[in-house]
Amino acid sequence: MQLAYARMGRGHPLVKTGHWMTHIEFDFESPIWRHLYQELSREHDFVRYDARGNGLSDREVPDVTFERFVDDLEAVVDAAGIERFALLGISQGCAVSIACAVRHPERASHLVLYGGYVVGWKKRASTEAEKAAGDAMLTLMRLGWGQENPAFRQMFTSQFIPDASKEQADWFNEFQRISSSAEDAARNLLANGEVEISSLLPQVKVPTLVMHCRNDARVPFESGRRLAAGIPGARFVPLEAQNVF
Repeated sequence: MQLAYARMGRGHPLVKTGHWMTHIEFDFESPIWRHLYQELSREHDFVRYDARGNGLSDREVPDVTFERFVDDLEAVVDAAGIERFALLGISQGCAVSIACAVRHPERASHLVLYGGYVVGWKKRASTEAEKAAGDAMLTLMRLGWGQENPAFRQMFTSQFIPDASKEQADWFNEFQRISSSAEDAARNLLANGEVEISSLLPQVKVPTLVMHCRNDARVPFESGRRLAAGIPGARFVPLEAQNVF
């Protein structure tokens, strides 16, 4: 199992936890990500990597689970020779960051969490209709993700960045296809749906900042509030926006 990572800048190490839909080569050309990465690398040794099944890391990996995601984060910081680091978690990367910080309180210095959740979408579904909708999404993903026509992927783009410019929307539509195959996308979505980290939150011992958009169409705002409320001393900052990225 091989993972691709990149680093740039100087300063205290900041590790962006891998999450679904990344590509360490094309991310930096992105009209969505490149400005953030440039800023983060100004005063930090900024490390980012592609999670399994994404970008330049190994594809078509059958073992795609939350525990493996945490193992992969550990493997990256060990390979990079980083002893102490802050973690930036975005979306499902929040739960992975929390698990790593609990496993290694002597190594994690800070947590910055954006758009995260305590319970994944599959376990969060409370009605039969919500469960059926999630299963239907997986089926459609396996059938439509890799097609040249971006109509199916536009649905995801509309959820992640509803206020996107045409340049951003076109780029993100194509980026989804580039960053993972249909089957890898389905594996990642299903693994993220099974997340449940309630028991880990009280064990977090590092300074933590939690941010969440009020009108996030992918992860309910209340999920961010619950995440912050469960971590001792965490600061919660609501963002007046609906774009996840």
